[in-house]
Amino acid sequence: MQTRSLTVTTGRTPGLADLTAACEAFVGAVAGSGDGVLTVFVPHATAGLVVVEIGAGSDADLLEVLERLLPRDDRWRHRHGSPGHGADHVLPLLAPPSLAVPVVGGRMLLGTWQSICLLDTNRDNPVRTVHLSFLAG
Repeated sequence: MQTRSLTVTTGRTPGLADLTAACEAFVGAVAGSGDGVLTVFVPHATAGLVVVEIGAGSDADLLEVLERLLPRDDRWRHRHGSPGHGADHVLPLLAPPSLAVPVVGGRMLLGTWQSICLLDTNRDNPVRTVHLSFLAG
């Protein structure tokens, strides 16, 4: 298995960080023209991974829905950090910390409009680590 770690600066506002190009570069470097599985993992309790269309308003729609589902107010029992930070700890329910993408012929089998993104709503942690692993099949 081949593994690489990325450092991703997400900033202090909720958002998506597109990891697709970094994943493609990693798969291209380690898979050659082979088959296998790319695993993406974020070792943080307040961030997650999604495969989603970005651009054309999708990003803003996703963040707006999350704000309605996980409002940043004082309802959360988990209370350290910025106001509403407890919502960040519930995010992995909707955006898990890992995902797997099939690789065939050295290429990820993503759909035309699919991107691999880090979803980070946590205003208190502006830098994240993401681990990429390729397991040849």
